[in-house]
Amino acid sequence: MGTVYLSLEEPIARAPRGRRWALWDLGFRPFYLLAAALAALSVPLWALQFSGWLGAAYLRGAAWHAHEMVFGYALAIIIGFLFTAGRNWSGQRTPTGRPLMALAALWVAARLALLSPWGELAALLNVAVPWFAAWGLWRALHRGGNRRNYFFVALLVMMGGAAGVLHAGWLGWVTLPAGLGMPLALDVVLFMIAVMAGRVVPMFSNNGVPGMQAVRDERVERSALATVLLLMALDALQAPAPVLAAGAAAAAVVHTWRWWLWQPWKSLANPLVAVLHVAYAWLPVHLVLRAGSALGAWPAGPATHALTVGVIGMVTLGMITRTALGHTGRPLRAGRVEQAAYLALFLAAVVRVLTPLVWPPGLAAATLVSAGLWTLAFVLYLWRYTPWLLRPRADGQPG
Repeated sequence: MGTVYLSLEEPIARAPRGRRWALWDLGFRPFYLLAAALAALSVPLWALQFSGWLGAAYLRGAAWHAHEMVFGYALAIIIGFLFTAGRNWSGQRTPTGRPLMALAALWVAARLALLSPWGELAALLNVAVPWFAAWGLWRALHRGGNRRNYFFVALLVMMGGAAGVLHAGWLGWVTLPAGLGMPLALDVVLFMIAVMAGRVVPMFSNNGVPGMQAVRDERVERSALATVLLLMALDALQAPAPVLAAGAAAAAVVHTWRWWLWQPWKSLANPLVAVLHVAYAWLPVHLVLRAGSALGAWPAGPATHALTVGVIGMVTLGMITRTALGHTGRPLRAGRVEQAAYLALFLAAVVRVLTPLVWPPGLAAATLVSAGLWTLAFVLYLWRYTPWLLRPRADGQPG
């Protein structure tokens, strides 16, 4: 795999003065807000399903919850990040204004369709969102001659394909093995996070913590990505449990080594950097738990939530705070609100992952506590960042 550059610096120019509204100026603005809003509303919406108020929904319960974690929340953040970084990679405009508004509306329509009885419409919309996002990113990269980052276009296309396969199974159009369902979709998101983390965490660490020397060893980097691809293949091929457990255990060793090379102990001086290291530490935890669950040592739930709440939740919250601060022209510093949100999400992961392992009878109560902490984290984000994401940059720069 070739080097993928993730420069996040802004071009030197000035935005028109006097404007009070900037929501559609760059992709991170609407999509970070939408992702955080969905995260905050997901628990109440799930409660409405359990209470019967949304009994006619196409997707309900665990299927809806898992789908929205990947194709709602995570995808929105991925789109916002790639549209923002893609402008800097290519020197060309990614979708803004009305095209960005249309894509955001399509994302919202896809969320609403899942809560309706119209499964075919929901399937169509949820495939369309990542594919239209891929088209918008590709146009900017193509015009700028930036072929190195076509890789991310391919990942968006893969997410659309994964959504299509999932919905085809749910609608009864095809019969899917278990590994071609949500586990494979989570593998795709995990791979995207592994790629991005390997490039932004060392960069953010060395830039944000004086004296920090996070190391990117290319052999370790390639091995880390290869182990995630291996797990994806094992899931797709329905590999025997001992083989899957061995693959997960090997991946845990490599990702722990990768994380250690980044010198995570030095990151504690800067919470904006530390949150990314803590988030990545959940990845080897997920892999160890996954190996044990494959062998029947414990249930699969702790491994799944170490990934979804620990890795995906904390990495994305760390990214949408840091990149939003930078791209709204504010100091790269995590205040009390950000730190409280990080702590709430970390505790949500700890409670949801550890309780089934150490006190199974407390799972129901732990789920409620974890859900409340998750919601608190994103309510705090919305409270702090909504005004900043709606308004023009504080430094007068474009975006």
